[in-house]
Amino acid sequence: MIVLHGAAAGRGIAIGRAHLVVRGISEVPQFCIPENEIAAETARFEAAVKATRRQLEQLRSAIPENAPTELGAFISLHLMLLTDVTLSREPLDILQEQQINAEWALKLQTDRLSQQFDEIDDEYLRQRKQDMLQVVERIQKNLIGQSTEINLDANLLDDTVLIAHDLSPADTVFFKDQRIEGFVTDMGGPTSHTAILGRSLNIPSVIGLGNARHLIREHEWVIVDGGNGTLIINPDEIVLTQYRRRQREYRSHLRQLNKLKHTAAATADGETIELLANIETADDIKALHKFGADGVGLLRSEFLYLNRDSLPEEDELYQVYTDLVKKMKGKPLTIRTVDLGVDKNPRWFGGNGTPNAALNPALGLTGIRLCHAEPVMFRTQMRAVLRAAAHGTVKMMFPMVSGLAELRQSLVHLETAKRQLAERGDAFGTVETGCMIEIPAAALTVSTLLKHVDFVSIGTNDLIQYTLSVDRNDDSVSYLYQPAHPAVVRLLAHIIRTANRMGKGVSVCGEMAGDPDYTRLLLALGLRRFSMNTGNLLAVKEMILCSDTEKLESDIGRIMRNEDPDRVDMLLKKLNETENES
Repeated sequence: MIVLHGAAAGRGIAIGRAHLVVRGISEVPQFCIPENEIAAETARFEAAVKATRRQLEQLRSAIPENAPTELGAFISLHLMLLTDVTLSREPLDILQEQQINAEWALKLQTDRLSQQFDEIDDEYLRQRKQDMLQVVERIQKNLIGQSTEINLDANLLDDTVLIAHDLSPADTVFFKDQRIEGFVTDMGGPTSHTAILGRSLNIPSVIGLGNARHLIREHEWVIVDGGNGTLIINPDEIVLTQYRRRQREYRSHLRQLNKLKHTAAATADGETIELLANIETADDIKALHKFGADGVGLLRSEFLYLNRDSLPEEDELYQVYTDLVKKMKGKPLTIRTVDLGVDKNPRWFGGNGTPNAALNPALGLTGIRLCHAEPVMFRTQMRAVLRAAAHGTVKMMFPMVSGLAELRQSLVHLETAKRQLAERGDAFGTVETGCMIEIPAAALTVSTLLKHVDFVSIGTNDLIQYTLSVDRNDDSVSYLYQPAHPAVVRLLAHIIRTANRMGKGVSVCGEMAGDPDYTRLLLALGLRRFSMNTGNLLAVKEMILCSDTEKLESDIGRIMRNEDPDRVDMLLKKLNETENES
């Protein structure tokens, strides 16, 4: 019996027979092209791109109605990546300049893009490298005439567990015709689209296992523990019996969770809790309404700016935001202004970037600093948000604010945007303003910041990484990533209690908000507004319903007094157990 540990994706337990997914290109051919055949080689590459686009469009049209809304959005993203010049045109420049075959030209360009993605500090955007590689793999397969579909056939066993190096959103379209119990992949991180789809599809899944594909034989018994992020290969009878019991209990628990969709989120002692959603596109709003979220606590607006040669125009942004506002049906929409860095789109932002600037992008021209360096871009987005606010409740918050000077400068830009709209005679609405608390400096001076804004939202992913100096996607140090580390807990307590004392809104929009293991900790610290991926909403709501905030606030003292990171898990478990017993 072998136990492997990876990143938990879709919760639950799958027990079944392994099916090894055959993917990838074994070897990319490399050869020179005579000058008189360059035109034909160019046409061959263009034909492969067109075939890839046709396949993705067909897959998007084949998505079943009951599929997660994220699936269509991710396939649309792959189509957008495909039309980007970095994949559709720049390989041709390499082909023609070096007189090499299309496959090798595409590989050279892919290597360049991979390096750029690896230098991105933002974890979510860095994970988009896998999407780029999935699109490239499809083009390569079309170039060599290889099937782009995964090897799923009608002879799969009813209890099949897929074992793959990686899975793309397009692959999961084929799940609808198969009885897939669960899946695991060697690649991927907590914010990869594979992980998000695992959660959305409610399929037990573990990703980022490294070399599982090479350790498992076809039809070998495996157990996928999506809650703990473990894969058990060739389990013995005792372990199988234990996990079958846990599987029955989990499925019963899911049936109970679904009954909570229309139940108000309130604690056992009557505290009303606001549950919001983190979204990217209008497609996500369908799930928001389905699970009864109270609004949007975070709209990531970056994808309106990436993978294009020029900045979006104001009217384009206005139309997108207005469509979102109308689909919210009166619920509030919080838009985070664009959060980019010098390394995230070199084509339109090449003017201010330098090679040295990207060596440490986390500490460079990123977030709100980039917005201030590009005031035209910043005010264009602000005007679009203000105009959309005329159609419903809209809030605006600024990313990666480190202190008062940056916040004041942002508010000056906002006043300028309002004045510009008034001078043009354009209608616009009133927006509440806020800022993200993601940097320890902002956390420690939050009382000063709150004097100038209506609310703050805590981005725990970055706050934890900056506080502990730990990248959780780096296997060599990820074990040090502790959301309940004493230093992190004290920062969270300071932010939440300060905002509550000043009568200002405060929410958590990082992954801690959507993890039931931390729900009671955040409640005990005084948090009453959680923003998360919609797939986690019911599990968090369940924890809220059986929590007593008065008791939690009296029990939090042990955690607040703790200074030993090694005792964190034990104390957190005790806090949750105490609540369960009550």
